[in-house]
Amino acid sequence: MKIGAMELIVIFIVALLVIGPDKLPSYAKKFGNAMREFRKASSDMTQDIRESVVEPLEEAQRPLREAMEPLETLKKDVEGSFKGVEKDLKNIGKPAPKDKKAEAAEEESAAAEAEEAAPSEAAAGQDSVPAEDSVSAEPRQAAESVSAPEAADNGAAAAENDQETTGGTT
Repeated sequence: MKIGAMELIVIFIVALLVIGPDKLPSYAKKFGNAMREFRKASSDMTQDIRESVVEPLEEAQRPLREAMEPLETLKKDVEGSFKGVEKDLKNIGKPAPKDKKAEAAEEESAAAEAEEAAPSEAAAGQDSVPAEDSVSAEPRQAAESVSAPEAADNGAAAAENDQETTGGTT
């Protein structure tokens, strides 16, 4: 129960009217002493209860808590292992998730392949050097090489041409 400022003013006015202005200071002093004694008695009882009940219970619980600590750590370890196995079982048959470093490496290698393919495609269009030229055969072979998707497209076109010439039967 909390008493606000308005309640205190009302109590003071009622006490002033009932007791009178002459006796009010002596009654206020007696009330203050009574409150002080009440607080002292309640703190003494709280201390007695703490010493006789709470502390012995804490001392009795201490060995039990110490005995439970290894069991708690064991429980956490078992739960962690169980969650790991459960996660692995859920992921059976699914592709392993790629980490960001592996994805970045794949993107870099794809970009590098694209850069290598671009000059070779440009060089393939400028193939006017005869084979007997003094230039070595390796650079020309690299320039004439066709990337894998283009080779697949060329193979599909060749298969269509074969079907057209044979009348569609194989």
